[in-house]
Amino acid sequence: MADQFFVYLSELFSLKAIASDGIVLGRFFDLSMNLNNDIYPRAKGVIIRRGMMPAQYAEVSLTELLKVEGGFIYFKIPSTAVVFTPGKSECEFALRRDVLDQQIVDVENRKVERVNDVHLLRVDHQYHVAHVDVGLRGLVRRLDLEPLVDTLVRLLKKDAEYLNAEELVSWKNSQVLTLGNQKNVLKLDVARAKIAKIPPTLLAEIMGDLDMFEQASLYRSLAPDIQRKMFADMALDDKHGLIDQMDDAEAAQLIAQIPSDEAADFLMSLPKEKMHQLLRLMENPSSRRLRTLLGFRKDSAGGLMATEYLWLRKDATVADAWAKIKSSVESPASLTTIYVVDEMHKYVGTTTIRRFINEPLARLITEVCHPQKVFVRTDDGMEEVALLLEQYKFSAIPVLDDRDILMGSITVDDVMEELIALAWGKYKDTL
Repeated sequence: MADQFFVYLSELFSLKAIASDGIVLGRFFDLSMNLNNDIYPRAKGVIIRRGMMPAQYAEVSLTELLKVEGGFIYFKIPSTAVVFTPGKSECEFALRRDVLDQQIVDVENRKVERVNDVHLLRVDHQYHVAHVDVGLRGLVRRLDLEPLVDTLVRLLKKDAEYLNAEELVSWKNSQVLTLGNQKNVLKLDVARAKIAKIPPTLLAEIMGDLDMFEQASLYRSLAPDIQRKMFADMALDDKHGLIDQMDDAEAAQLIAQIPSDEAADFLMSLPKEKMHQLLRLMENPSSRRLRTLLGFRKDSAGGLMATEYLWLRKDATVADAWAKIKSSVESPASLTTIYVVDEMHKYVGTTTIRRFINEPLARLITEVCHPQKVFVRTDDGMEEVALLLEQYKFSAIPVLDDRDILMGSITVDDVMEELIALAWGKYKDTL
């Protein structure tokens, strides 16, 4: 082992720990790690176990490591200086405790894996985490059955893929979802940055492969804008499971940040008591918007609309329109459509980037509006909304109340989603 550059964590489990005075301290149990945002974390100590019931544990700094040889791990420290205590080490992060058997997100292949072993890079007396082993061989090795299983496999098929198959995932491409029994998130900035590059739709699929605790761990490791987008793409049952793992304040904050039409649909799927509790915890503007939406029929324009949209006063200019778009890049609203209103927020007209892209910046926005006022009322049905969108080839249409106040906007995607759900429901009834 002294000449090896790479070693598996499970191969260290059989080592007997020897102090400088020749006393056997116990057996190697785990490696405690430094968590300082290194791409490949470095070990800081060896955790030794002695006894069985009850077992005792001691942590010895790697600076005291002398050599690893012949099934033994030798330390420069005398046995009298090693302090054992009942219960496992309280270190912040350890490989056996916090990585083995945990699920990880392989951010390169975009899938969930379970860790069977850890592949370590050994440089002098230092160990770095290089890979996690997610393959069957890793599990067999951990169970100390590798010689037996390899022999049996060779007898049956000497060129079996299993004998040479290494299923290793680079640590830098991994995100550990849980820490031991605490179900906390291991914060690895490098991995989090890579996860952020996975499209939210694929992240939502990954969430479907996790249990509810791991879903909450993955969710909390993401940036807020990714959280919102991923939540929108999750299956309804997964959304419920995730919300159940949050306290009410955290859940209310998430729901307040997603598009209002999606938030209203989700709230309506919750028990009434839970829905009202979350509404009470939201900030007043968000709560008022959602209470308004929840008052409409789901298949009406009021029930379909989102209350996030881009709007300008009628005295605004084309320059104001460009400024509005630039300042709203993170907004869930459509960036191609802007509604124009008066001082009372009554609807004046609709304009789009296509209508003002070549216009002078000083031109009034009302001069580049669509020549017709095309809109729907809050109590109009979904069919009427769909017909107007198709007739005028709009990507979005404004929703007004009976006083012509602009209440919200409906996009083509909103209508298509409802129509597909309606058609699918009718199709299933015929089966």
